Amino acid sequence: MIPPVQVSPLIKFTRYSALLVGMIYGKKRYDYLKPIAEEERRIEAEEKKKQEELQRIAKALAEGSPMV
Repeated sequence: MIPPVQVSPLIKFTRYSALLVGMIYGKKRYDYLKPIAEEERRIEAEEKKKQEELQRIAKALAEGSPMV
């Protein structure tokens, strides 16, 4: 079996620097996108409630019973 090759300190430094920069970028991007996604979920929930209410009203009208 061949003995392992010693990796250059410059290569090690570059790899770990790239890893660190990627982690920092990911955290900043996550913090930027999180409020946007929360707002979209809130709007979607409101629209879903409106659609359910409209469906309930349509069903009540189709059955001929008074709306409650």
